[in-house]
Amino acid sequence: MSITEKSNITVEAMVNAPVEKVWKLWTSPDDITKWNSASDDWHTPSATNDLRVGGRFTSRMEAKDGSMGFDFGGVYSEVKSYEVIKYTMDDERKVSVLFSEEDAKTKVTETFEAEDTNSVEMQRNGWQAILDNFKKYAEAKKGQ
Repeated sequence: MSITEKSNITVEAMVNAPVEKVWKLWTSPDDITKWNSASDDWHTPSATNDLRVGGRFTSRMEAKDGSMGFDFGGVYSEVKSYEVIKYTMDDERKVSVLFSEEDAKTKVTETFEAEDTNSVEMQRNGWQAILDNFKKYAEAKKGQ
């Protein structure tokens, strides 16, 4: 019997907004449905978020043409407001999201365990595209 060590992939973005705003937009189900996609032909029609240790989140991600879709979800293992969110996805992979404020900007760093189906590059590009979409949304969103 052999144990395979999972590869970790990290993506990051510097968001031109204070950490309180970034945190709210990252964790609010209504906002998640507006930014959680890797490309313009996908969307997230629904999301739930019970942001606490042991709490569950779900997002329904679908192609806008209805050709395919999937549920993305997991359970939180650590939540420190404005600092860190850690969770285990439904497929048992671990994810860590760090928030650090620097000069009224917020650096968001996501590290996740790679899955075995798609290439590391494809996974990194997909997660980075979603994070870039979040950055664009957060910087354009007024108020908060």
